[in-house]
Amino acid sequence: MRSLNEHDIRNSFVNCSKGEAKRLTVPRDLAERSWDDLDFLGWRDPGAPDRSYLVAEREGRLIGLAMRFQSAQRGFLQRSMCSLCLTTHPRGGVSLMTARKAGAAGREGNSVGAYMCTDLACSLYLRGKKLPENGTRFEESLTLQEQIERTRGHLAAFLDKVYA
Repeated sequence: MRSLNEHDIRNSFVNCSKGEAKRLTVPRDLAERSWDDLDFLGWRDPGAPDRSYLVAEREGRLIGLAMRFQSAQRGFLQRSMCSLCLTTHPRGGVSLMTARKAGAAGREGNSVGAYMCTDLACSLYLRGKKLPENGTRFEESLTLQEQIERTRGHLAAFLDKVYA
């Protein structure tokens, strides 16, 4: 992913008002991010524990999504899998992220959701730069590049649902 600045990020949001995009918390460590290791920029809002944000490139343009999620309600031994990167996590490591749809459908209250890593660090889990709480990922027969392409495809499908 190419490096982003605060202006790019705020202007990318498609499912919230300009005022909401202006008020949301943008990560302060943008200059230190390893952009080559990211397929998308994702972060949780430290001031609002139920909010997270995702910015990705889709067909040559940036698309930002404001999302909400609930804390994990599953049992202690329950494991869940992220629908983007297919990383499994113990309780709380995967959450249902819901995004209001873009345009009129979103203003009417329509939304879409997907189970994602709660910390939105899918790109880092794929590349082995961050380990899930259990310390491992399932071994796959796909190459790293194939896994990255699969994750980007899952993300593109989710982004498309926001516009559908």
